[in-house]
Amino acid sequence: MPSLFPFTAIVGQERMKRALILNAIDPRIGGVLIRGERGTAKSTAARALSALLPEIEVFAESPFNDDPRSPNTWSDWAKERVAAGETLTIARHRIPFVDLPVSATEDRVVGTLDIEAAIKKGEKHFEPGVLAAANRGLLYIDEVNLLDDHVVDLLLDSAAMGVNVVEREGISFSHPARFILVGTMNPEEGELRPQLLDRFALSVEIHGLSTPQERMAVMERNLENDADPAAFHAKWAPREQELGAEIERAREQVDRVTYTRQDLFTIAALTSSLRVDGHRADLVILKAARAHAALQRRDRISETDIAMAAELALPHRVKRGPFQQTEVNLANLQDRIEQLSGEWDGEGETQPRTGEEQTAEKKSKA
Repeated sequence: MPSLFPFTAIVGQERMKRALILNAIDPRIGGVLIRGERGTAKSTAARALSALLPEIEVFAESPFNDDPRSPNTWSDWAKERVAAGETLTIARHRIPFVDLPVSATEDRVVGTLDIEAAIKKGEKHFEPGVLAAANRGLLYIDEVNLLDDHVVDLLLDSAAMGVNVVEREGISFSHPARFILVGTMNPEEGELRPQLLDRFALSVEIHGLSTPQERMAVMERNLENDADPAAFHAKWAPREQELGAEIERAREQVDRVTYTRQDLFTIAALTSSLRVDGHRADLVILKAARAHAALQRRDRISETDIAMAAELALPHRVKRGPFQQTEVNLANLQDRIEQLSGEWDGEGETQPRTGEEQTAEKKSKA
């Protein structure tokens, strides 16, 4: 099996790499959708990220990658065996990388219960599916726009809840389903329905690199890897280990990153001023901002963290009418956030105003 291309050796595509790293720090963010033309390192980056992440402790016998240190997240399988007095072996494994085929069915994804064994023998037998294999790992869906909408719904539900519950004929089985969800697609082959698009926490639009220097670097690194993979990986190993250690440290810190009511107001005012539907974007921005602050070794979020998170959380949620060109880029977001932060009155009573309302107010004063 050929070795994976190092994550840190990927040229450019900084937004994509940032989105993947933030989800690796906190999978509760809710995944990332990478949209782009063919040959832009979408699948390469997803696979490289899984190899970069630290090993995890699991019950060696468990098909669900149960975490021995978190009994409240155990699958029914682990709970039943521990309750019966069995001693389960603890082992360390690389995090699983699960590649979901486009032809996957609902049973293949969620798993199946053997109803006949339950009725005749009184045994609850569960055949694990993709969600079981992906728990505490990375679930990769290539060409997610070609997957059945119902299956995408199931995947997004599990990613949001962190648990998979299968019920048949009054019999149920549950297991943890916490994973880094990465979907990739080529928009030329069809779009996702807006309802499904919104449920991906972060979204990145990527294109081929534009400068000759960057494109040369892509060729040179790929040729170097093809000529001597071992030497190429050894060359990038220090950077890979450094980034892996940073992600592991940030994972431990992210829940300790604090935020103020003013930060919440800034996020809410930003999404309100851009007329973003629903409240999912607000929560995503907060989670991603905390992950970014943890990566930067800070214990509270800043306006920069909010802007960096919003740049990934808003592009697929901002409405664009025929005469409206709303740019969602870092510079514009930072300017808007700085302006909105000045409206905070200390109690959250100030109502966020749109750019049109502010312009009308200025004209009336003039």
